[in-house]
Amino acid sequence: MSGPQCCENPPSLSSSSGDGAVVQLGGLNSYVSGPSDSKLAVLLASDIFGYEAPKLRKLADKIGAAGFYVVVPDFFFGDPYDPSNTEKPLPVWLKFHGQDKGVEDAKPVVADLISKGISAIGAAGFCWGAKVAVKLLASDHVQAAVLLHPSFVTVDDIKEVTKPIAILGAELDQLTPPELIKQFEAILATKPEVDSFVKIFPGVSHGWTIRYNEENQKEVESAEEAQQDMLAWFGKYVK
Repeated sequence: MSGPQCCENPPSLSSSSGDGAVVQLGGLNSYVSGPSDSKLAVLLASDIFGYEAPKLRKLADKIGAAGFYVVVPDFFFGDPYDPSNTEKPLPVWLKFHGQDKGVEDAKPVVADLISKGISAIGAAGFCWGAKVAVKLLASDHVQAAVLLHPSFVTVDDIKEVTKPIAILGAELDQLTPPELIKQFEAILATKPEVDSFVKIFPGVSHGWTIRYNEENQKEVESAEEAQQDMLAWFGKYVK
């Protein structure tokens, strides 16, 4: 379930990017942005390129500007996927960085946020991180989730959802194609007690919301639209 689209348009990593800061939360280095005294938090679970990706941090800053305390944990402990490392191709890298471990590593981060007075949390996951986000939704302390071009998320994962969830997919996604997104939508439609929002963006590929080509106006506009959809979802349910 991992392939070339996971690795397309990798970011140029720079730990100094973004308006926020890196702090320790729940034992993980985490990029944080937004008002530190906010009672509302959003946890972003990155794709395989990790928490230093500039466009992800730019998005974190945008969410922070909307009033949320945003946390982007380093679930890879300084070892994001590096396409140039031929000794650790993606299938090998994934053996060391499974989503189940990511979910367990996220729980102390959530607990740390609660201990600091956060009263509501939303979780968003991109590609690799979508599985982490949907699993975190089972936590008592996570109120809503947004999955953006998810990887590894299964029908069974969606069957377990009991809280508000938005799923933003890509028309040209080979990892989670529209057919699977529509299966997710059909399952959620059988849960009238769970508010859900499912949208497939035309003409874009897996990873577009945080790995869009800045020279491609269509990708930029689609990424901004998806980001606004995510913000609207958290504005509605993380309060």
